[in-house]
Amino acid sequence: MTVIAFPGDRRRLPVAVGACLLSFAAFWLAQRAAHVTMVDLMVYRAEGAAVRAGGDLYALRATAAHLPPTYPPFAALLFTALTLPGTTVLRTLATAGNLALLVVFVRLSLRLVGHARVESAWWVAAAAVWCEPVWTTVRYGQVNLLLAVLVLWDLARHPAGRCGRWAGAGLGLAAAIKLTPALFPAFLLATGVAARRGGGHGEPWLRHARGAATAFAGATLLAAAALPYDSWRYWTGVAFRPDRAGHPEATANQALRGVLARLSHTPDPGTPWLAVAAVVAVLGLAAAVAAELRGARAWAVCACAVTALLISPVSWTHHWVWCVPVVALLWTRGHRVAAVGTALVFCAYVPWWVPHGTGRPELHLTGPQLALSALYAGAGALFLALALTRASLPVSRPRSPARQAVTKE
Repeated sequence: MTVIAFPGDRRRLPVAVGACLLSFAAFWLAQRAAHVTMVDLMVYRAEGAAVRAGGDLYALRATAAHLPPTYPPFAALLFTALTLPGTTVLRTLATAGNLALLVVFVRLSLRLVGHARVESAWWVAAAAVWCEPVWTTVRYGQVNLLLAVLVLWDLARHPAGRCGRWAGAGLGLAAAIKLTPALFPAFLLATGVAARRGGGHGEPWLRHARGAATAFAGATLLAAAALPYDSWRYWTGVAFRPDRAGHPEATANQALRGVLARLSHTPDPGTPWLAVAAVVAVLGLAAAVAAELRGARAWAVCACAVTALLISPVSWTHHWVWCVPVVALLWTRGHRVAAVGTALVFCAYVPWWVPHGTGRPELHLTGPQLALSALYAGAGALFLALALTRASLPVSRPRSPARQAVTKE
């Protein structure tokens, strides 16, 4: 009998793919057993139906929960495609699509941190699907993984200090669908300005930021041409009313605003939140820019993502899918204890242990409950503190994009 010996890589990849598919199948069964409604997906579908019917988009209240649209009009244009299949088929397609996006997101995250082994993406995806932000993203039929893939597709394809064809397209489209990713072009702009002031060549970052601005403007103008009334309403009012998304003090809101609302036992933390968010925005962008100028793109991207989540008026737990590249970064850079601790925070479903629901019990939490309700934001703040510590290290004078691109992290 002849025995054929396959190389190690050829054996490892099928095993990794099989393990991932098995995990996904168990996940799918668990979601069905939980009778998930994909409520956000149904809101998206209702938005698409309103656009097709010529209705008043931002007067819409969808599903039994009477949820309003909160995304820019360009997103509603894209959501028209969701009206084509029936709801049962749509839920199936959305689940399968999100699981496929998770694999792509993990692959891009590992590429970002410099881990090139293909089978690793399948192993990590098999585990990551069970973390709370990913579970909740799929449960609600959310777009978080799509937006994260657009951002990483853009930034992972263009190393620090380099700008190729289509640079900025992913960032601009992501920001046109949902405003939070707009911090990434701002980070690129700040990096270009800092590079110029430091005597370096900041044009690649500035060109990347212009590409993102162009893509955002193009998508927004397209929506304005198709939906002039809805666009006017959004950009003159709806965009500045974050409370449409839900109660700020809700335990699921892991932004600084939510943490401060619960700490102060008030739904409107007001000026204190604005002051804290401004400080975190400056420090987070400073850490991201410093990392980018060293060529440490992974630290820069993760710092920018965490900063955006913290300073946004609302960052629901499912928005924190960025925990995946953060954990990968911490692990591959030798911060193993921090990586394990961060993974445990996002896999323990802790925000759901705290009283929540009707009656707004989050306004009356005890001390231990307040601590548990702030774990995501706390983990994000600790990560930014670590990034800032790295930023305090001496930085060599920037010289050229090529030299910066190969700087060791």
